[in-house]
Amino acid sequence: MEDLKKQFEHTLSKIIRSDPAIKKVILVDRTGLTIAHANPKNVGQFPDPDGIGAIASAVFGASEEQGVSLRIGDLDLVTSEFEKGKIFASSCGKAVLCLITDASIGNIGMIRLIMKKASEELYEPLDQFFSAATSASDFGGLQELAPKSSLGLEKDELEAALRELEKF
Repeated sequence: MEDLKKQFEHTLSKIIRSDPAIKKVILVDRTGLTIAHANPKNVGQFPDPDGIGAIASAVFGASEEQGVSLRIGDLDLVTSEFEKGKIFASSCGKAVLCLITDASIGNIGMIRLIMKKASEELYEPLDQFFSAATSASDFGGLQELAPKSSLGLEKDELEAALRELEKF
């Protein structure tokens, strides 16, 4: 698992170095769990990569469903444009690759190419990762590789919080 983690980190670091406008890269599974993430050293800690990745995965999945419903083919890329930046999400096999940029990003074609190359590079390691994760009991592979929650909540605390939410 450690070798896979290093492969993910290496690929995400290459993406970060490819354009100074890229501020964050997050690799999530289709359920929104963070597999790996990276940001440039000069940016500091990026707020809530787990939450951002989960939302990006959900948006990607919803867009994918639209394409299925409309019978217009496979989804290549979801782009969300904001006043101060952009979010790009693309399929990476059983995962979703998400890039967050500032508004200065100029060449979206280059971003598409970067994401395509990264997806190809990540395909085999992700396949190994998901094979290992599904063969481990209780997805131990995912727990070993996934970053710790920034909230520092334990499993029982999260379950209690979910029970409280269900009351509403």
